[in-house]
Formats: sequence, structure tokens, C-alpha cells
Amino acid sequence: MKIHTLSGYIQQIYLVEEEAGLLLLDGCSRADVDNVCRYITQTLGRPLGDLKLIVVTHMHPDHAGGAMRLRARTGAQVAAHPKAGQWYAGFAGRVAHSIDLFLTLWVASRIGKPRLSVWYHPILMADIILHDEQTLPGFANWQVLYTPGHTDHDLSLLHTPTRQAYIADVLVQVKGQLVPPYPLCHPNQYRETLKKLAQSQIDTFFCAHVAPTKKADIDFEHVIDNAPRKPKNHWHSSKNRIKKKLFGLTKEH
Repeated sequence: MKIHTLSGYIQQIYLVEEEAGLLLLDGCSRADVDNVCRYITQTLGRPLGDLKLIVVTHMHPDHAGGAMRLRARTGAQVAAHPKAGQWYAGFAGRVAHSIDLFLTLWVASRIGKPRLSVWYHPILMADIILHDEQTLPGFANWQVLYTPGHTDHDLSLLHTPTRQAYIADVLVQVKGQLVPPYPLCHPNQYRETLKKLAQSQIDTFFCAHVAPTKKADIDFEHVIDNAPRKPKNHWHSSKNRIKKKLFGLTKEH
């Protein structure tokens, strides 16, 4: 088993090479599709059909945006948590999807990337539904871990023989410190996720926005103690801003 690391539009992409074929540990962004395909055919010298499985860890643009286009090009199957397909459903979901697309482009501009198309269909039609602790179809050494908090459907992937795990956005880095992601939709579940990872036998964590990190170098207790107690997402942030504005106006009068 070999993990290839590709520099994505705003995140790291992890492509696993095994005898059984290629496994993409996340659906990356729409802007990454050509990059992934070129890497498979030109760097690895393999046909696109060798990509057998694409896991969508959660529905944000840099983790799900390229999945369906890669499926169309390669014939790979797409796998996700049962709740993933409906994350952006309904009017509120479509608004959240638009905001997340805007935030993706904003992050890209902050790191000096050109403005590229990142739109993708907000409703995921996965081929395979994944559940906690099952093994990945076709990749028996990889185990699924349900790790909610960032969203209600986050998945992590553990390579059991080497005790390496890809945990997507469970941890991000700000000013050199490992911190909770934004948004953080389910803070109580997030703490349970951190406890689960802290108590696991995992040796090395791979993240979408953090360099691979040894478990011994992560102060899980510090992250847990300093994690928000209330949800932090677009809706709560907007409501809080409105409340502050109204409260300020009330005080003035």
C-alpha cells in the first residue's frame, strides 16, 4: 500500500495505490479533477479505470465537488455516509451550498490560487453507503470510522495494518495550532469524536489541511477543552451578528 499526496485546489488529496487498484480517500473539488486524472495516467502510468473507489468524507466543496465527475471519467464507485446525500437538501441547504462555494473561492484567493469553477450538484447520489467500522468494498485493509462534529456525516478512514488514518477536516491548523474546524455543527459529537481518536490505536493522522501528524504530537485534551460549546456555522454566526446589531441599537435608544 502506498499513499500518494497531491496538492489540491485548497486541500491535500490522498490517492492510495494497492494491488486491487486505486482508492481516492476523498472526493476533492471540481477544480482538482483534471489534476487527479493526469496524476493517474502520467505519473503512475495507469489507466483511469484503475481508480476503483472514491470516498466522500463529507459534502463540502473540497471533499465532494469532484466525486461525480471523477466517477464519470473513470467508472469508479462513489461511497459516502447515509446522511451525506441530503446535507444540502431544501432551500436552506441550497443557501448553505452557495455559501460554501463562496468560501472555497475565498480560501483559494487567500492562498494565491486562480478563480476556477468549483460548482457541483448539491445532492450526492452515492453508489455505496458506508457505516461505522465496516471495511471499504474492495479494500479490506481500510476501515470506516464515523467521526461527526464538523457535519453530521463525517467519515474517517483507517488503514488497520499501518495504523494510519485520514480524518479529513476533524482537525485544521490556525497559526501553527491544531484547532476545531469551521463550521462546527455538532460540538458535543465533535468532542466524542476527538475522544474516540485519542483512545484509538492510530499512530499517524492525515488531514486535508494539515501535514501528516503523529498521534503523540496532538494534544487532544487541549483541543477538547477549547472547542466551542455551541454550534459555529453560517446560521449561528448570522443570527449572532443580527442579535448584536439589534442589541446595540436598543442600547442606543
